[in-house]
Amino acid sequence: MSALLQVENADAGYGSSQVLFGLRLTVHAGAVATLLGRNGMGKTTSIRAILGLLPLRRGEVRFDGRRIDGLSTDAIGRLGMALVPEGRQIFPNLTVRENLVAFAANRAGHAEPWTLDKVLALFPRLAERADNMGNQLSGGEQQMLAIGRALMTNPRLLILDEATEGLAPLVREDIWRCLQRLKDTGQSILVTDKYIERLLKLADAHTIIERGRVVWAGDSAALNADRSLWHRHLGV
Repeated sequence: MSALLQVENADAGYGSSQVLFGLRLTVHAGAVATLLGRNGMGKTTSIRAILGLLPLRRGEVRFDGRRIDGLSTDAIGRLGMALVPEGRQIFPNLTVRENLVAFAANRAGHAEPWTLDKVLALFPRLAERADNMGNQLSGGEQQMLAIGRALMTNPRLLILDEATEGLAPLVREDIWRCLQRLKDTGQSILVTDKYIERLLKLADAHTIIERGRVVWAGDSAALNADRSLWHRHLGV
């Protein structure tokens, strides 16, 4: 399985404060990978560095073999990355349909791209509320919309920051089922979330960071076998 995203020895931070120390992370094509850690340990900063929102002080980021650190966020997005950000950040004054159509693109020339109809079929609740404004949706519906919006760009890599944060249990299950369906289609995914039991079932590989440093990396079988990692680094 080839590496789609590779982060090597990445340092990054804000002003005089360094947050990432030699971050190493790999997402293989067609696989689901997680970035795990307690709050404040550098997960969102890692994602910002990958997407060019935060410049690296050292190290490099490669996407499909091409070095992308130093590129603008727009350029990185056009190469095929899409983010579902923490807090969703949908447009409150646009309808569900408008939020989705505004991001429609198929730059990679997929033979069967994501379209409005396909996204609405994936999320029937959005289909029911297609003419509602973004600010009229529940938190779960907004998260579905944020995922659908990212899919409308037909990304090669889908990144979700806190995939189910603040959602009701039934809605969380809807999101997990959606992500499993995406994995089954071969979608490459990088996800952060705190629900380890569900991530074990979904993901192929996991990276745990603590205070901006990688403290463990391995597959689901290894993470499931060593529950001490959960208590030591994840607060579970």
